[in-house]
Amino acid sequence: MRPLDTLRVVFMGTPEYAVPTLKVLCDHTLVVGVVSQPARPKGRGNQIEQTPVGAFAEARGIALFQWPRLSNESYQALQALAPDLIVVVAYGRILPQRYLDLPPLGCINGHGSLLPALRGAAPIQWAVIHGLEETGVSIMKMDAGMDTGPVALTRRLPIGPDETAASVFERMSVLTAEAVVEYLENPRPFVDQDPTGATHARPLTKEDGLLDWSWPAATVHNRVRGTWPWPGAYFPRDGQPWKVHATRVIEGRGEPGTITGHAPDGPIVACGEGAVVLTRLQKPGRNALDGKAFLLGEPLPPGTRL
Repeated sequence: MRPLDTLRVVFMGTPEYAVPTLKVLCDHTLVVGVVSQPARPKGRGNQIEQTPVGAFAEARGIALFQWPRLSNESYQALQALAPDLIVVVAYGRILPQRYLDLPPLGCINGHGSLLPALRGAAPIQWAVIHGLEETGVSIMKMDAGMDTGPVALTRRLPIGPDETAASVFERMSVLTAEAVVEYLENPRPFVDQDPTGATHARPLTKEDGLLDWSWPAATVHNRVRGTWPWPGAYFPRDGQPWKVHATRVIEGRGEPGTITGHAPDGPIVACGEGAVVLTRLQKPGRNALDGKAFLLGEPLPPGTRL
């Protein structure tokens, strides 16, 4: 690969997670274009909000493309940019084969798992939900499959027992940027994945936040961590979802879903195995509160069924 500062790169990405990689590419290569998902209405006022990657590209004066779908128009526009390489991080759309074949050096992807584990759209969230102690980044050459291409390098990242998906996202975004530059500075062969080790990380839905108190306490805790900040963990009460922002695992016994007592930091709920302390909660239409403050307005005496 020739000197990095002469390498013509098109970057494809959308959320905040992808911004650190775009930034380091701007620092090390010639970024000739950025492709992001279209800006969409957001918030109660439905104001159009630019994507984080789109906003970065605009601030840097880089040609920005936000096609609602990939078509002949988008293909011809990218072809005119004559990229040597396309780098993809959390773009949000599968690339047709002709896009993969467009740059001479191909398309590489910084995927947020240790492939072949957790192929798919939500690898970080599912790593936390599954209670993994470690995950990482894979630099992969893209092919027509879903994260099935050969891998050139991986970098590992520990997951703390109380970390949320949000905190892992933040650290992983930086690690992805570092891994992409490491590969560009020192290219190495791509090695085919072993498909027998493949697992999948489908996109989360709102229903994935629903807690089941018959689960072991560790499973409940991991579900709360892995669905934060979206879709967020919750349990139904009085016909509405009560949100659980944070928990703590403790020993305990009781009928699952029953309040068995109060800890200094919140109510204790019995689970299928063990118990959890609800250390931060939110009632519908109210602000989130730490568990101790929540109990002042909602006593939840022992014996209460959630």
